[in-house]
Amino acid sequence: MSTSLGSNTYNRQNWEDADFPILCQTCLGENPYIRMTKEKYGKECKICARPFTVFRWCPGVRMRFKKTEVCQTCSKLKNVCQTCLLDLEYGLPIQVRDAGLSLKDEMPKSDVNKEYYTQNMEREVRVASHDRAFWIANSDGTRPVGALGKATSTSDMLLKLARTTPYYKRNRPHICSFWVKGECKRGEECPYRHEKPTDPDDPLADQNIKDRYYGINDPVADKLLKRASTMPRLDPPEDKTITTLYVGGLGDTITESDLRNHFYQFGEIRTITVVQRQQCAFIQFATRQAAEVAAEKSFNKLIVNGRRLNVKWGRSQAARGKEKDKEGTTESGIKLEPVPGLPGALPPPPAAEEEASANYFNLPPSGPSAVVNIALPPPPGIAPPPPPGFGPHMFHAMGPPPPFMRAPGPIHYPSQDPQRMGAHAGKHSNP
Repeated sequence: MSTSLGSNTYNRQNWEDADFPILCQTCLGENPYIRMTKEKYGKECKICARPFTVFRWCPGVRMRFKKTEVCQTCSKLKNVCQTCLLDLEYGLPIQVRDAGLSLKDEMPKSDVNKEYYTQNMEREVRVASHDRAFWIANSDGTRPVGALGKATSTSDMLLKLARTTPYYKRNRPHICSFWVKGECKRGEECPYRHEKPTDPDDPLADQNIKDRYYGINDPVADKLLKRASTMPRLDPPEDKTITTLYVGGLGDTITESDLRNHFYQFGEIRTITVVQRQQCAFIQFATRQAAEVAAEKSFNKLIVNGRRLNVKWGRSQAARGKEKDKEGTTESGIKLEPVPGLPGALPPPPAAEEEASANYFNLPPSGPSAVVNIALPPPPGIAPPPPPGFGPHMFHAMGPPPPFMRAPGPIHYPSQDPQRMGAHAGKHSNP
């Protein structure tokens, strides 16, 4: 073929030579001091089959070596990383991004048409074109070209699914096939992972680089699109007096001014209360309409200082008091299943028995006693009576006791029980 690596004369001016690759932060790795090898015209692009400069590097400790898979022209056409072929802005597969932006970029797939198309697009990338409706003058790959370069609108779905931090776990080594068969003798020196492989029937185990680039039959994209269809929604509360939004997950770097700079665009802000201990804030708007717009534009897509924040509606005091009475529910209203093995709640004491009985110490029942002889102190000026059994009775046994010797009222304490502690001492007194 004319564009193969063995061709020396025809069409060699279209071979690609670059000084640095176009990579995402995940593929580049977290080490700022990275060593990278460069091989001029080392491989053919897996999309357009043109020779290009191949870069190879190790993104970190205990990570596998990675290299560029497609040329920079194909990378700029789709605005993707040269290694993982994920979008550079959102970190998502091309199929998900095109679905969110409603793009339909039909690239030719035959060899002749594909070669002609890539040459024309590469010419547009290198030369500034004033004849078109958009300006293309970015040979460094900082701006997308083609149909993606014409798209100006953003998608709420992409903002919700976008990855905000690098996912370095994707750079791990592959699984050691010898260890799976029980034949690996390297031990800890083996550069591959000693883990069990995933289910071979899992659709994520069968991924193709061309399907990902053209945005068709990508299992990762199908998984993300299904997740987007089942994402939760934030419905406004029925109470029209609520104009407060709850913002959680602030961390230590986000201040009140950062929140004000984002939420002021939706309407007049009455107050902003930041609770640093709970890492949350409450933003109260002057009108309900401004609060609804802020909730719609910020739910599941608010990113401040590189940190994704959680936005929910505030609650009124009445609703907050009702939720405190609920048992087995979280703040979001999710019903929690009971934990097995824990004792259940104690039954409430019967109100009728509490009012009818004052037997707090579970004493045996006794007969009715209308009058209880309780030794009360005598009034001033009267000598105290002798102890029981050493003197005559002060009063006749059949007569009623004087007013100051009568029981003060119903029995309330065990010490007033007539069956305890000498309550009937008069029975044992001498005649």
